[in-house]
Amino acid sequence: MVRGRLWRCADPELRPELRVEWVSALMAARRAMRREASDEVRAAAELAVDAAKHALGERGPVWWNDGTPDFNRKLAKNTPYADWFAALQLDAAS
Repeated sequence: MVRGRLWRCADPELRPELRVEWVSALMAARRAMRREASDEVRAAAELAVDAAKHALGERGPVWWNDGTPDFNRKLAKNTPYADWFAALQLDAAS
């Protein structure tokens, strides 16, 4: 959850060593995007970020198999999780 939006987490079934490898690749690509670099370097870094996020299960086909729809990047208040999100807001205000 980021600023009221649901974001897909990484696949919990991903082997720990693969998770470490892909998170490392993701962070390296994000660092490359932040540096003042040529358009070509930034474009390659964006592709590397996308590849890492797909490998981690944060993008692309869903990794769960219970039939629940993917509400990635949707406002929680506009999804079936609206009541859950509202309860979180109430807890945070307490």
